[in-house]
Amino acid sequence: MAKEIKAVVKIQISAGKANPAPPVGPALAQHGLNIAEFCQKFNDATKAQIGFTIPAEVTIYKDRTYTFKLKTPPASELIKKAIGIEKGSGEPNKKMVGKINQAQLKEVAQKKLADLNTTDIDQAVKIIAGTAKNMGVEVIK
Repeated sequence: MAKEIKAVVKIQISAGKANPAPPVGPALAQHGLNIAEFCQKFNDATKAQIGFTIPAEVTIYKDRTYTFKLKTPPASELIKKAIGIEKGSGEPNKKMVGKINQAQLKEVAQKKLADLNTTDIDQAVKIIAGTAKNMGVEVIK
């Protein structure tokens, strides 16, 4: 028989920098998890992705055991890294902060494909292009 699920918690933590302080501690402690153990496992699993914020889905069971699944970094972070900007535009339709070409879009889409609601790379590129446009990044055809 499968374990009974108590809760599913979705959190975003900087890779390799999980610690018991907020937001990690309060989000997981209320379910009776060993926070130090979770932080250690998360940091070990994400040490290769330092510099990114990693979304994680933590499934907590009634017997206080847990599993966690790491997702890919948010598309906006991958775009910022690909074109070398600090942050997106405050006024995306008026003020552009950078440019991204099709090759860079495809590279970001391939990294993000597992977490998107499509398996077609061309559709994934369109999704990433929409994210880039909303960040104030000009998409070059």
